[in-house]
Amino acid sequence: MKRHVLFLCTGNYYRSRFAEELFNHRVSLIGLDWIASSRGLALERGSSNVGPMSPYTRDALGQRGIFPLGADRPPETCTVDDLARADVVVALDEAEHRELLQARFSGWEDRVTYWNIHDIGVSDPMDAFVSIDFEIGHLIYRLQ
Repeated sequence: MKRHVLFLCTGNYYRSRFAEELFNHRVSLIGLDWIASSRGLALERGSSNVGPMSPYTRDALGQRGIFPLGADRPPETCTVDDLARADVVVALDEAEHRELLQARFSGWEDRVTYWNIHDIGVSDPMDAFVSIDFEIGHLIYRLQ
């Protein structure tokens, strides 16, 4: 049975979706017995998110030769079951997500690995994707 990584961001539209697709693509190439999913902690904050996945995310994946398998899936809200099923949980931005985890899933905030990849408006999307790419490489290395 495959082990599971859960990537969290705010809207499950941009950063976490990129991480999910990139991780799944890379582990399939090397035959690692892991799979990723992604969820959002506050979908209601994404009022400007249009469609199932950010165009920035689709473009960045396409530039890497990755056709996103979940491109048509709408953003999904994180549940306690999602957290409990995951072997590893990664929130994309500690400053943004630790507080949301504490408020919505008290007790889980200290069980999560945090990266520091900021949302649009704070960080340029291309910089964020390069950082996610780098972190995914380190994560896969540790899981091998």
